[in-house]
Amino acid sequence: MTGTTARMVTGTGTTADAGSEAVPSSLPEHLPRRLAITLWDFSWYVRTGPGEPFEDLDAAFARAAELGYNAVRVCAMPFLLFRSGLDTTALRLGPIGGGYASRVRWYDVREPTTIDARAHLLELFRGADRHGMTVIASSWEYQQSPAFAVDRGWYDALHAVDPEERLTVLGEAMADLVDLLEDQGLDHVLACVEPHNEVQAGHLTAGLPGTQDPVVELRDRLERGIAAFSARHPDVLCGPNYAAVPVTAMRGLPRNAQMLGVHPYVYGVLDDLVSEFALRGDPADFPQQRADAELLRPGAPRLAEWAPPSDEEWKRHASIVGHAEIYVHDWCDPQAVDRWLYDRYGAHRIAMAERLREWIGVAADHAARLGIPLVLGEGWVGYTPRDTRFEEGPVGAQICRDAVRHATDVGAWGSVVCSNAAPHHAMWQDGDLQRECTAILRRAPEGADGGDRRSSHDG
Repeated sequence: MTGTTARMVTGTGTTADAGSEAVPSSLPEHLPRRLAITLWDFSWYVRTGPGEPFEDLDAAFARAAELGYNAVRVCAMPFLLFRSGLDTTALRLGPIGGGYASRVRWYDVREPTTIDARAHLLELFRGADRHGMTVIASSWEYQQSPAFAVDRGWYDALHAVDPEERLTVLGEAMADLVDLLEDQGLDHVLACVEPHNEVQAGHLTAGLPGTQDPVVELRDRLERGIAAFSARHPDVLCGPNYAAVPVTAMRGLPRNAQMLGVHPYVYGVLDDLVSEFALRGDPADFPQQRADAELLRPGAPRLAEWAPPSDEEWKRHASIVGHAEIYVHDWCDPQAVDRWLYDRYGAHRIAMAERLREWIGVAADHAARLGIPLVLGEGWVGYTPRDTRFEEGPVGAQICRDAVRHATDVGAWGSVVCSNAAPHHAMWQDGDLQRECTAILRRAPEGADGGDRRSSHDG
């Protein structure tokens, strides 16, 4: 990287034992010793229309810095920009039609927008640089990103790639991204890259045998993708990102990983909601009458009646979230869902707390075994409806505090305050909670510099 001296992953562990505020010895010198991450995902370019949370990207960075964050994690659109062959100078984006998913967290795009995608990406990195922040570059392209494009060219280009080659192509695309950043003098802003978000939870698993956990079956594909990237940029940390913490399949971690990203969503009581209402199962099993009585607003359409326009049906496949889950999130009475969760939380409280602690500990153990940094790039309760406040309320806020303390105790390099602590979620307004948690996350380990980035031009 320009103007830096990177310390490469050697597999020799960390500067101290896990549990004593260890930081990985593999971190390049110019990067912060701790990352307090706000999750901007694909929303930072999808939601740039009038009145949207990222209409003013510089204002979003200023607010993030004021709240104590020093890192953003984003979909950098690598395939679209560098491997799709599409003209991205006037990329048209907007909501899914017919109001479908319009009340769903992450999907509630209100206004259409048109961006020059490459110029917008560079503006993201320039904005991060102005505000003393660093960027984790990932991709949501085999999950949600193309569902917000007006036409299906991006989606079709992604699915035209042989599943065996998708992670390799993404690795090459990420290398192309770093080439661009180097050319623009912005490579010092990059913290690390992930070939893709939640690799085992999307269209990257297509064509796998399905006889073992997908984390295990994806290892060869991931190793090829990481190798493709690292052959061109060996001084930039690159590693996998997983949905949840795959505690029964950690043997599937790629052996050439230079960082490890996991998402400790503990669910617990939320699992009850998902299972009892078949939100991720066969729509034929959805208990419509019970949902009407316990969850939904008066006048909600029937599940079978709720769909995007026929010419946008492809967006359901592009978005990966199941039909019943979208439907309930769109049409629930948020207070009814909150009451449902609070009524049942007591039976899950201890198990949820234990899962959070154990999952973060297991992830830290494996990162330490490999001698690589650990990033908790998303997490805590789970995928709650947009207008509910269970995760933003007193129970969820305490889980945030517990999680960031666990993260620092095990020596994680970086963590979110919560997946919902971002400009496109209600928690963004809770400044006190975020400042409290970012201060915990950025607490300096012994002998470190306090966590601020030391860029190549800091003098």
